[in-house]
Amino acid sequence: MHDDRSLVEARLKRVLEERVRPAVYPESVPLTAGIWTAPDEPVPVAEGIAAPRTPVAAGDRWGAPWGTSWLTVSGTVPAAWAGRTVEALIDLGFDANMPGFQCEGLVYRPDGTPVKGLNPRNQWVRIADPAVGGEEVLLHVEAASNPVILDYHPFLPTELGEKETAGAEPQYRLARLDLAVFDRTVHELVLDLEVLGELMAELPVEGARRWEILRAVERALDALDLQDVNSTAAAARSELETVLASPAEPTAHLLSAVGHAHIDSAWLWPLRETVRKVARTTANMTALLEDEPEFVYTMSQAQQYAWIKEHRPEVYARVKKAVAEGRFVPAGGMWVESDTNMPGSEAMARQFVHGKRFFLDEFGIENEEAWLPDTFGFAAGLPQIIKAAGSKWLLTQKISWSQVNTFPHHTFLWEGLDGTRIFTHFPPVDTYNCSMLGREIAHAARNFKDKGRARHSIAPTGWGDGGGGTTREMVGKAARLRDLEGSPKVRWERPAEFFAKAEAEYPAPPVWVGELYLELHRATLTSQARTKQGNRRSEHLLREAELWAATAAVRAGLPYPYQELDRIWKTVLLHQFHDILPGSSIAWVHREAEATYAAVAAELTGIIDGALAALAGEGTAELVFNAAPHGRSGVAAGAGGMAAAVPGCSVAERAGGGFRLANGLLTVEVDGRGLVVSVLDEATGREAVAPGAAANLLQLHPDFPNMWDAWDVDQFYRNTGTDLTMLDSLEVAADSPGLVSVRVSRSFGSSTVVQTLTLAAGARRLDLDTEVDWHETEKFLKAAFPLDLHTERYAAETQFGHLYRPTHTNTSWEAAKFEACNHRFLHLGEPDWGVALVTASTYGHDVTRTVRPEDHGTTTTVRVSLLRAPRFPDPHTDQGPHRFQHALAPGATVGDAVREGYRINLPERRVTGAAAGVAPLVTVDQESVVLSAVKLADDGSGDVVVRLYEAHGTRATARLTTGFPLAGVQRCDLLERPTGDAAADGDAVELRLRPFELVTLRLAR
Repeated sequence: MHDDRSLVEARLKRVLEERVRPAVYPESVPLTAGIWTAPDEPVPVAEGIAAPRTPVAAGDRWGAPWGTSWLTVSGTVPAAWAGRTVEALIDLGFDANMPGFQCEGLVYRPDGTPVKGLNPRNQWVRIADPAVGGEEVLLHVEAASNPVILDYHPFLPTELGEKETAGAEPQYRLARLDLAVFDRTVHELVLDLEVLGELMAELPVEGARRWEILRAVERALDALDLQDVNSTAAAARSELETVLASPAEPTAHLLSAVGHAHIDSAWLWPLRETVRKVARTTANMTALLEDEPEFVYTMSQAQQYAWIKEHRPEVYARVKKAVAEGRFVPAGGMWVESDTNMPGSEAMARQFVHGKRFFLDEFGIENEEAWLPDTFGFAAGLPQIIKAAGSKWLLTQKISWSQVNTFPHHTFLWEGLDGTRIFTHFPPVDTYNCSMLGREIAHAARNFKDKGRARHSIAPTGWGDGGGGTTREMVGKAARLRDLEGSPKVRWERPAEFFAKAEAEYPAPPVWVGELYLELHRATLTSQARTKQGNRRSEHLLREAELWAATAAVRAGLPYPYQELDRIWKTVLLHQFHDILPGSSIAWVHREAEATYAAVAAELTGIIDGALAALAGEGTAELVFNAAPHGRSGVAAGAGGMAAAVPGCSVAERAGGGFRLANGLLTVEVDGRGLVVSVLDEATGREAVAPGAAANLLQLHPDFPNMWDAWDVDQFYRNTGTDLTMLDSLEVAADSPGLVSVRVSRSFGSSTVVQTLTLAAGARRLDLDTEVDWHETEKFLKAAFPLDLHTERYAAETQFGHLYRPTHTNTSWEAAKFEACNHRFLHLGEPDWGVALVTASTYGHDVTRTVRPEDHGTTTTVRVSLLRAPRFPDPHTDQGPHRFQHALAPGATVGDAVREGYRINLPERRVTGAAAGVAPLVTVDQESVVLSAVKLADDGSGDVVVRLYEAHGTRATARLTTGFPLAGVQRCDLLERPTGDAAADGDAVELRLRPFELVTLRLAR
């Protein structure tokens, strides 16, 4: 019996491959072709169509890396083909890689109208159905010769990721340029046999259903004349009708299929190529919607809609029509599918503001789901942000990639750090590129962890990452799986329809509290430091620009730069895409990002300078403007004024070598190696540095992960490391009553580092400025701070608050978090005393604890991650100069950590002007309630919008006072839409906040 089964399965495989699939196109004639290659970047469509052509034929080479060639094919449909379906087959030289990772094309008619995209799974263009014979065919193809970077050995260093180093050697060879007859019956037979063969492979070997299918397949193959497949295909199909008509079991899993093409907004291709990827994919999907009445397609990322609106308006018109019909579904409500670990509070909020507003303005659609299938883990602040944007559901599947622990649910409530819960679904199909393979469908049902309580799951269906989308073959297979015995039931459904059904059938799902940590891709918190620094700096410059522009509009009548800020926000949000900000894109992407961030900084600085000048007025007095949410140097938050005097500082040589720095609050000892061996909190007498240890110790590790070089750091990197203690020089850099500092210079490998350690008057922190000229490869650089603290947990800032992570590794879940994310601060503390480490641009860190044998005390070591040097996909990642700023604050509470984190990221600005100074636009009387944004309302009404949150993790009562007459106040969602009234008391608002609660207020003037 077993041998009989194996023979039939082997027979099916060979007949399909060698006889049936080739018979889908039984007759063909060659097309005539010509080609023109654009000299540099892509040209407008009209120019590409009009350019002169050179004759070309199948077998000819074409396509330098990142080039664009315009291919024209022409021919005549033979008269003998009248009444038959005719298609053009255009194979640009595709290989077995997925669509989106090699050459691609977009087909145009002679008038420049887009028709459809070309990729390895979509090589056909419909010419006539049916043909009358004699039709003239003329098509133009904008062919992109994008290089294959993720190849069969996917992690080998390559220079193909940068246009300037990729070379000019043609990469592709035209494979097929034909007109062909499309035999629909044979095409359907292929799908019949594939669906049944794939289902049979998933069924129990001894089960009756498997044998029923096997015998039907055997009869179908017997009915097929292998020398005349086309004439006998109908007879073969008739042998399969009964097994295809047998309905699914009543308890079968319910799979909601939705057409999908995850398109990375940049990754192994630059942004400009993504614009064209989106056009190719959406052209295909709108065409497929017209051909397949049950098919539903979804696409997220408002940025990608905006791109086709701008660059391919004809395609966008088709998209808008399909959206209006309810079949092309905008999903997610975010500007891009961003990283969610590293974006700051406001940036994460604005992803939803700009995404949802685009879909509302363009389509009148309110998204209720967040759609993040490929994002590398999810911060604990996200549920509150999703809810505050007016949404209530979340989809992702990336957590299924975790290396160590299998997530225990597929449908659950995710509770964020403030208590907000979001209904969340992980598709058990374990891919966002489902292609309706039998093994995928069966895996979804077997893998679903909520059996017995729920039956619904979703399957995003279509080729993705580089685009491509759903194919007619996938739609055909889904039709056969609609109600088929032995298989889950497959239906095309919109995401909102799926979520509504899933939520209704599972009213009390399990709850997961805290971050959704991905046990993979941890190194994305460090790779491409310049990109991360550009993001952090842009976020804080945007805060300043909005604050000072709003203040200048109210105080001085300066026009508010609505359009400029809107455009800049969208640029910053785009670069938070989950392969740009994480540092996992090719060199081209990160080179452009660095230039973009520089331009953003220059423009925002211009807005800030203009606003401050208008506020300061004429005069020679020095004014200090503080955009941080807490006062400092005697200057209130958001105010201008004079800095107050503070006690002086001193620096002295230290016995045994090195220096002692003091300011009356802290005494810092730097030994002869240039390492910090003591940081004494004078108020309490507590020592921050663990006995016998040294802080600010640079450590260098080998860094060669098993896979995914730019993405991953594997735990074994810790097995080997070098402490960088060799000293080039140690000297006093500054010695004044207001500031003292020492400078430490070191060399290691091919790199150098200069660190300046500074103690300022009145400061309860040691400032650390690190300049590295980095020329290592496959190395990981960290800065270690061993602290004399016994604590089982530590706080790391995230969006609108902070979360606690354990310092121990009791379980595999805790051990897996050996590299984690923070924003501006980390705080480690005992009940009565703690230490904060604040950062100006780094995100990755680790925390470990050891017990000292000599005194049984605990050393808790926090290390910030500075630089990596992976060689894929950018072989020169982070080579060159870098600058990092950190500060160590002994005796700090969590509140101190919040304050110092803002201060290091928002330095004071000093301008000259009138001596009277400038009063703040708004103030809050409770230090734990932090202003996240102060701006004018986006609708141009002139209302002031204030976003604030409780930052300490405690309940708070606060009074917000305006520096202008208050006409009314309303609570709002993130899109500044009123959600309820707030009580005004003159020019003030009384607020009561729960821990980490986020509040948006609209203040009428």
